[in-house]
Amino acid sequence: METFTKEELTLPPCKYEYLDHTADVQLHAWGDSLKEAYEQCGLAMFGYMTEINTVEIKQCSEIEATGDDLDGLLFHFLDELLFLFSCEPFLICSKLVITEFRTEGDELKIKCKCYGEEFTLGKHPQGTEVKAITYSAMQIINDPENKKFEVFVIIDI
Repeated sequence: METFTKEELTLPPCKYEYLDHTADVQLHAWGDSLKEAYEQCGLAMFGYMTEINTVEIKQCSEIEATGDDLDGLLFHFLDELLFLFSCEPFLICSKLVITEFRTEGDELKIKCKCYGEEFTLGKHPQGTEVKAITYSAMQIINDPENKKFEVFVIIDI
């Protein structure tokens, strides 16, 4: 079993909500930086699959995602997180820490540490299955001047 520092075990505050959308759900996440808004969007997706407060930090996996623009980067980041959950054993995360967030240049890139545990029915309430990430109505607000960082993503359920 892995051991974690107190900082690694400390869960971030919730900075996301779910907005109604015809037959799907829209994730709305925000933060003090665009990096935090991306992390929160990933947590929102996991929170739709189960209650995050039931997920203990017992293991850590790392993912990487790349994109040609901020939309593509967010799409591929969430897609990698969904893939992480879809593989055996199903990893459900209660904390995401982006360790590399490159948003300029030819190739945008994210490296992220994903903290959580194996999804277990009985321990983790079963929410709604997320089938896919979509580009539909995706919106990224990256306004450092006004300290406004938000993302909107529709997920297919």
